[in-house]
Amino acid sequence: MARAKYSQGLFEIKNTEKYVGKKKPFMRSSWEKVFARMCDNNPAITQWASEPFMVPYRNPFTGRQTVYVPDFMVIYVDKKGNKHGEVIEIKPKKESSMQYARSKRDQAATILNMAKWQAATVWCKSKGFKFRVITEDMIFANNNGPKPVKRKKK
Repeated sequence: MARAKYSQGLFEIKNTEKYVGKKKPFMRSSWEKVFARMCDNNPAITQWASEPFMVPYRNPFTGRQTVYVPDFMVIYVDKKGNKHGEVIEIKPKKESSMQYARSKRDQAATILNMAKWQAATVWCKSKGFKFRVITEDMIFANNNGPKPVKRKKK
């Protein structure tokens, strides 16, 4: 069975003063592109980077020490004017929780992701960041499609 093609490619930054990554952002999915666009355009976000860090972790299947590269780093200012830093991973829900993992492949991906995310949580805390996983439900939570036009009754 052929794998689905994902929307990949370089992201064209509009607000270059906000981007603090060391290399041009390469998006590995359409969900990452949507998130990058939000980072680039959201005035509350003062800095962002794509694939910003390498976090060491132990692969639960091989036992080997390796590295995990999260998708994004974001610095933003909340409504009270407080600055926050987050490291963000964009992942399908089916690879984020055993509750949604339907196939053996999804279950294995979830186990591997949990090991990465546990290491990332500890690493982020030591650096003053919060670690967060964002799924498709969160990316598209406010996008319920076009609203129907209400017609006036005659």
